[in-house]
Amino acid sequence: MLETNFFLDDEIVTLREEVKEFVSAVDPELLRKMDRDEVDYPFEFVEEAGKRGLLGLRFPEEYGGRNLSWLAESVAVEEVGVLGMGIGCAYAMISIVGEAIYRFGQEWQKEEFLKPLIKGKKIAAEGLTEPRGGSDFFGTTTKAEKRGNKWILNGTKRFIAGGKVADFYLIYARTDPNAPGHKALTAFIVERDMGVEIEDLHNLMGFRGMGTARIAFKNLEVPDEYRVGEVNEARIVFNRMMIPERLTSAAGAVGLARAAIEVAMKYSDKRKAFGRKIREFQGVSFKVAESIAKLDAARYLVYAAARAADDYDAGKSKLDPRRFVSEAKYIATEFGWEIVNNAMQILGGIGYTQVYPVERMLRDMRLAPIWTGSNEIMKLLIQHEAYKMLELPSRDRDYEKDAVDWYKEFEKVYE
Repeated sequence: MLETNFFLDDEIVTLREEVKEFVSAVDPELLRKMDRDEVDYPFEFVEEAGKRGLLGLRFPEEYGGRNLSWLAESVAVEEVGVLGMGIGCAYAMISIVGEAIYRFGQEWQKEEFLKPLIKGKKIAAEGLTEPRGGSDFFGTTTKAEKRGNKWILNGTKRFIAGGKVADFYLIYARTDPNAPGHKALTAFIVERDMGVEIEDLHNLMGFRGMGTARIAFKNLEVPDEYRVGEVNEARIVFNRMMIPERLTSAAGAVGLARAAIEVAMKYSDKRKAFGRKIREFQGVSFKVAESIAKLDAARYLVYAAARAADDYDAGKSKLDPRRFVSEAKYIATEFGWEIVNNAMQILGGIGYTQVYPVERMLRDMRLAPIWTGSNEIMKLLIQHEAYKMLELPSRDRDYEKDAVDWYKEFEKVYE
């Protein structure tokens, strides 16, 4: 209801309707089972999306995709996002892990892993976070030692969505013990049957039914041909993966926030207090207005970031989209959290029960500002990239000269 099609061409609008139809057909009982942790993963959802050709939309047709844009994918992820963070993650994982394989993998890896991933026939997971920390990615302690034509992996990853059930994992490991982190990591495809151990299943506040696990590698052997990208160059793979990782987080948050405020608005148009519908009270109506404004702001920032990524990939812009993607992730997840909180406040006590889905949405959304790089990390990236822009030659007006006493250089003391 509250989605918009501004700035979208006919092809993307048609895609939105296609995804809407698919999402509407998802059995609500699947969501309920996931929230009760009665399933390990939404396999049937992924399989059906694959059958409909709705996975890996950005990838070339030769691998099963549709050769669509980042913008098209963001619109699709928003629609899937109304189902919750878990299913949204399962849907987005094809784009995230697939990006690494498509951009940096060998052709046999694309045939063996990317194609079945896009068809919904294989499940992938990524191994970034470790017990020692999440945002400090380049502090990775999982190690891979080269022996002949094999790598011996030792280490632990945690909070791995799909960790319990994945057919394969994209794992980052330290391959140079002496180099700084950004020059010491290598990426590998690791199949579960190679000996990945499931050490623990996490009991989570939300984001349930995703088989989120702690996994371990103990002298696990990985053939060198399973390496993704160059040795000690995983930072390039990681930086590229962060585009779909964070864009999908942002778009999914928009979808979930949209669903929550729609539930609250429908409730407020029925519920009466003091003889009037509660939507007629400013305490409610202003919360709705604030939520809609923030929802639209977040959505169009996501669209802008997606277009920046499209222009960058097409060679139309030399501007790395990292800043815009970080802004989209930060704003969409922060606003998303505020919007779901507003929705619960509008529902009042009944919103705190499981009569309505908003309490699940709130538990899900709380993860959004934390994962795929915390929003504190997003702020670091945003300001860093912004300062870099100031260093470039500019034809902008010299704003300092607009001050009355601009010429008093002796007053401009910096040390």
